[in-house]
Order: sequence, then C-alpha cells, then structure tokens
Amino acid sequence: MAKKPIRYPDKVRVIYDDLHWSLLSSIREEATALMRALLNHGIESEVHGSVARGDVESKSDVDVIIRDAISSSRIELALRLEGYQIFSRELAQATPNLVPKGHIFLDPFERRCVSFPLLPFREQEYDFYRFGGIIDLGGLVRGDRVPGCTKKLTLIEPFDEGHYESSIIGREAEVSRLLGIKIDVVLERIRVLMRRDEIGRTGNFIIHTLGEDESFEEVLKRLAETNPAVRRALLKR
Repeated sequence: MAKKPIRYPDKVRVIYDDLHWSLLSSIREEATALMRALLNHGIESEVHGSVARGDVESKSDVDVIIRDAISSSRIELALRLEGYQIFSRELAQATPNLVPKGHIFLDPFERRCVSFPLLPFREQEYDFYRFGGIIDLGGLVRGDRVPGCTKKLTLIEPFDEGHYESSIIGREAEVSRLLGIKIDVVLERIRVLMRRDEIGRTGNFIIHTLGEDESFEEVLKRLAETNPAVRRALLKR
C-alpha cells in the first residue's frame, strides 16, 4: 500500500522521546558499521532517507548508497571480508532513462541494502537521494541530521529536540533551495509519488534477481544485447 501524501497547513513540531533517540542511535550504529566496513576497502558511501534525517521508525531500512560506479565484485568481496552475509542481489532500472543500479541485500527481510550505480550517476539522478536526505560517515559519527523529504511528501527539518514536519506541496521552490537541488527534481518526485498514491506502487522498468553465478555487469551486458530500450539507454551515457 502506497503511503499517502500528507498536507499540513503549517509546520508540525515533533519532539523525540527517549525511545526514539534510542532507536535512532541503534539504527545509526548499524549504518555506521556497514559504511566503515566498506571504507576499510577504500569504498566511500552515504546513507539516505530517515536514517539521515532522524525520523526513523522501528521498521526503518538502512539504505547505503555508493555514489561511484565501481566493480560489483569489489563491493561484494569487501562485504564478505568484513563478515557480512549476502542474502540476495538484484539489478533494477526504474525507467529506460535512469541509470541501472545494483542492490545487495544483507538480511532476509531486505532491510539492510547497499546500492550502487552500474554506470556513472547524472547529477539529477544523484539529487533524488539528496531529495530524501543523505549523509556521509563523518556526519553520522558527529551525530548530524539533515533535512529531506519523505515518501508522504513531507519535509523533515531537524532541530535539537526533534524535527519540524510540513507538506512540500506548493513549496517546491523553497524545498529546492533548502536541499540544494534543482526544482525539476522536486517536481518529478512529487509527480511520481502522487501517481503512486493514485494507482498504487508502480513497477520498475527492469528488475532482475541475480543467480549465484551471475555478476551485475554480465546481466547488464546480456540485457543490453536483448532489450533495445536498455541498449539505447546505455548508448546515451
């Protein structure tokens, strides 16, 4: 079920209690350990979403993103050497025009995920993560929290005791300035998430679960050979 957009007429002030701070600390410790494990092998990463903003819930995911397009085998080897078990892997491409990405899931419930582009991100594609809030390892260690938007189209603005929450509908230019992203990204995210609210979750253009003997690069090459839309998308890069 899609999360319905919320329209608050004004900012709502949310104060975190001890339970919330404890939950946030626990989830951030998971993210920190994972990002440090990658960094031990020269792989820089960031975490995005509620973990970066601070508005976590008990079922919040740890979504770590590697910005650079690097070898998937290098990422997988780093994770295994650091003691992580890889439960599943998938290649996903949301639309023919967006970069294909790899997702490595580190638990059976797909709550901990390392994502990476199989081709270099365009600036606007990376801005999708900044729309939701993104923070690096240094920021996590310092205890920083950053502003960002939720799938309910609410803007989360952290302050010392919690966060302010407000609708972004009608405030697209303000949100664009606050997050340092192009207004086109804000408008696109609103369009996509509003559509999800109307018709339910929309599917990816491509989603392929990898077999044990498959690599991300091999699967992408095979898809490009058999799917004209994928081939055209790769040639435009």
